[in-house]
Amino acid sequence: MSLPHAILTALLEKPSSGLELTRRFDKSIGYFWSATHQQIYRELGKLEADGLIRALPAEQPARGQKKSYEVLPAGRAELERWTSATQDPKPMRDTLLLRLRAAAVVGTAGIEADLRRHRELHERQLAEYREIEQRDFPPGRDSPQDRLHHLILRAGIDLETFWTQWLAHALEEFAALPDGPAASGRAPDSADAGVTDGAASNGGAGTTPPR
Repeated sequence: MSLPHAILTALLEKPSSGLELTRRFDKSIGYFWSATHQQIYRELGKLEADGLIRALPAEQPARGQKKSYEVLPAGRAELERWTSATQDPKPMRDTLLLRLRAAAVVGTAGIEADLRRHRELHERQLAEYREIEQRDFPPGRDSPQDRLHHLILRAGIDLETFWTQWLAHALEEFAALPDGPAASGRAPDSADAGVTDGAASNGGAGTTPPR
């Protein structure tokens, strides 16, 4: 349900056409909630059908003119309800971490290069966020809206800082990896298996891999 609420938020900030919304998503909201042009237009149709938004009358009707939308009272009430509701944090699902887990058993070929690529991408995104912070949030801008928008941006800065630091640490760990099953892709033999599978060597009382 988050995309329609993102659209309601954007339309309350400024009535817009579907094309204008797409551009605004690309420049701001899309940093933390992305949507395609088709998804936005589809949701606009649903919101209009549900009576949450309406198309503004055109001052000079013309063929092919883009419709602009505004939020109706029912749409504002729905956004207020959604904003004030309790939501649990979502568990992390990250393919890179899963691939590292798999690399521990099938080998690390290709992973180190991709870790470097990920670090470069996160460093680039971090630099972009910091540029936005300097441009849009100079000292003295402390209205409630500015403070909340800056808080959202700080979340992006802190998250990208975490990933750049973690990836730097991961690359240090890769540099220190010994030549062994994880590095070569060789499956552990029966003696190795006893270290991680207690049932094979210790009557079920051994240490199991972390989860």
